[in-house]
Amino acid sequence: MTIGRALKGGVFKGLLLFSLFVGFLMLVVLLVDVFRDGLPYLDLALLTNPPSSDPAIAGARPAILATLYIGILLLLFVVPIGVFTAIYLEEYADKTRWYNRLLEINIQNLAAVPSIVYGILGLAFLVRGIGLGRVLLAGAMILTLLVLPTVIIAAREAIRSVPDSIRQGAYALGATQWQVVSRQVLPAAIPGIATGSILALSRAIGETAPLIMIGAVTYISFDPTILGPFTALPIQIYSFLRLPQAEFKLLAAASIIVLLAILLTLNAFAIFIRNRYRRTW
Repeated sequence: MTIGRALKGGVFKGLLLFSLFVGFLMLVVLLVDVFRDGLPYLDLALLTNPPSSDPAIAGARPAILATLYIGILLLLFVVPIGVFTAIYLEEYADKTRWYNRLLEINIQNLAAVPSIVYGILGLAFLVRGIGLGRVLLAGAMILTLLVLPTVIIAAREAIRSVPDSIRQGAYALGATQWQVVSRQVLPAAIPGIATGSILALSRAIGETAPLIMIGAVTYISFDPTILGPFTALPIQIYSFLRLPQAEFKLLAAASIIVLLAILLTLNAFAIFIRNRYRRTW
C-alpha cells in the first residue's frame, strides 16, 4: 500500500512538473519571438508618434497615454473604496447581520465574473444608462468594478494577518476603535494592501474585452482626455495586427514590449513594497 501511494505521488508530481515545463517553455518561445521582432522597432517614434497608415512613422503615443491615465484613475478609485470596504468588513461589520453576509458573498462571487460581463454592464449602465458616453472615464470606472473585488479580498487578508494582540494592547492603553485601526492595524497591513492593489492594477491594464464593449476605438490620432474618445495599448496592438502590411506586425510586437515593460515595472514595485515593509509577527 505504501509503495503504491508513493508511486502515485511520484507520477502525479512528474505530471505537474511536466505541465510546468511545457507552460514555461511556451512562454519563453513567445517572449523570444516578440523581442526578436519588436526590439528593432522599439524606438522614440513608437513612443511619441500617433498611429498612421505609414508604418515608418506610426506610433502608439495616444494608447500609451490612455493606458497611463487609466492606471492613475484606477488607483484613485480602487484603493480608497477597496481599503475602506475591507476595514469595514474586518473591523466594524457585525457578521450576524444578513446584509454583511450578503456583501461578503457578493464580493467573493464578483471576483470570479468574466471581464466581458463587466464590459456589458459598463455599456448598459455607464455608457447608455447614465449617458456618460464612450469616454476614458467610463473605461476607468468599469475596470474599477472589475478589479475592486480582488483589491477588497487582498486588503482583508492583509488586515486579518495583523495579530489581534496589537489591537488588544492598543485598547488596553485607552485607544478608540478608529485610533486602533488607523494607527496600528492599517500601517501594519499596508504592504499586503499595496501589493494586492498594484497586482490588480496590472491585471486591469492588460484587459481588452471590457474596453471594446464600452467603445474604445482602434484608431486615435490625438492625445486622449478623461472625457473624450480613447484607446489603450491592448487595443492598439490588436489594431496593428489587423493591418495587412508586415511592418505593422513588427510594430505590434514592439507595442507588446512596451506593455510588458509597464506590467513588469508595476509587479517589481509590488514585490519591492512587500519585501521592504513586510513584518514578521
